[in-house]
Amino acid sequence: MTETIKLSVFRYDPEKGGKPSMQAYEVPFSGAGMKLLDALNYIKWHLDGTLTYRRSCGEGVCGSDGLNINGVNGLACITPIAGLKQPIHVRPLPSMEVIRDLVVDMDHFFDQYRQIKPWLQTYSPAPEHERLQSPEERAELDGAYECIMCGCCTTSCPSWWWNGDRFLGPATLLQADRWIKDSRDEATGERLDQLEDAFKLYRCHQIMNCMEACPKGLNPTKAINHIKRTLLNRKS
Repeated sequence: MTETIKLSVFRYDPEKGGKPSMQAYEVPFSGAGMKLLDALNYIKWHLDGTLTYRRSCGEGVCGSDGLNINGVNGLACITPIAGLKQPIHVRPLPSMEVIRDLVVDMDHFFDQYRQIKPWLQTYSPAPEHERLQSPEERAELDGAYECIMCGCCTTSCPSWWWNGDRFLGPATLLQADRWIKDSRDEATGERLDQLEDAFKLYRCHQIMNCMEACPKGLNPTKAINHIKRTLLNRKS
């Protein structure tokens, strides 16, 4: 690695007018453990305080700093500088309205998430303590509950680019499957009814960009296929 890291960062401030542009920066390389977020922080703190981006935990848990990095979506806080082709092109997540620089409007993304009612729904009387699951039933949720809703998978999906107004997208459908599989939930039928739609669910064409982009190594395509099979089995 060289001692200097070169970056090309997307800049856009709608309040000032003008067109979006890419701005070049150089930051010092701080060592093998340096992450992309470290480089952005250096720019913000030492070179250009106007650079705007989201960040919070810095540990790949909150999902705040989802970005397009050299054409691939990922989290800045866990993306190593080492191995990235330079200049490192840093852009906002695709197919979302840019608020400023690297910050995108996530309202529609979370509105879709709310559509699936991502909470436990029950009709039977509440037990004295808690609703129990066997270890096997709990294991069914592995590969879904870990999702941090960063948006990297959904904004990598061409079907969502084209039909994002109606197709719910990989992240939301992964979470829908999480509640369909939950043995404690008693609204499976209603959840399936809500998803049985030509656009909400069936716009997925198994391109699998979502799986490649997920920073947690999850497989939304598999979850979407499970929902489709569950709907098919319900009809048979």
